[in-house]
Amino acid sequence: MPKVTLVDVFKHRITQKYLRRSGIHHAVTVAHYAFDLAVKSGVSPDLATKSALLHDIGHYEWYKDGKWDYEEYRKHDIHAIKGAERAHKLLIRLGEDRLVAKEVSLAVLLHTDSYLPFSLTEQRTLLQEVVEKADRMDEQPQGLHHYNKMSPSHAIKLLSRLDDKISDYYNNNQVRKEHT
Repeated sequence: MPKVTLVDVFKHRITQKYLRRSGIHHAVTVAHYAFDLAVKSGVSPDLATKSALLHDIGHYEWYKDGKWDYEEYRKHDIHAIKGAERAHKLLIRLGEDRLVAKEVSLAVLLHTDSYLPFSLTEQRTLLQEVVEKADRMDEQPQGLHHYNKMSPSHAIKLLSRLDDKISDYYNNNQVRKEHT
């Protein structure tokens, strides 16, 4: 069972600050995709959804002459590096297990290889692959997926339902283990 819920993570002031920049809608949508992919892949839904929710917590805005400049942003992008550190620090502050915080941080770091001079294809763990795929499922040209809107209150409702699905998953799998 998860020690820290998605709602706990989402409500923290650090998460609120950075997800408003990178897009609450995108983060919540990717977390939902990650749950489904994790269950199908045999990956921990808890790790996958936390990683997906926080995968873009390292984003920053890149404006040129008052307008979003996607090409300049892509050229200088290190959001995965910044995000991995923020995610780790945040989860530790919330009282998350240190190994969970580490796995989530690594999944955030490796959800993209846009900042690397080489590809991570076939180098990722299953968890990292789930987060990368979930992110791609919501992607739009020129980074427009970061600008879809969702209110924090609606995000909390959706994440609360996802927390319930995660709990149900672990409860059902525990019952199956006890009966085998």
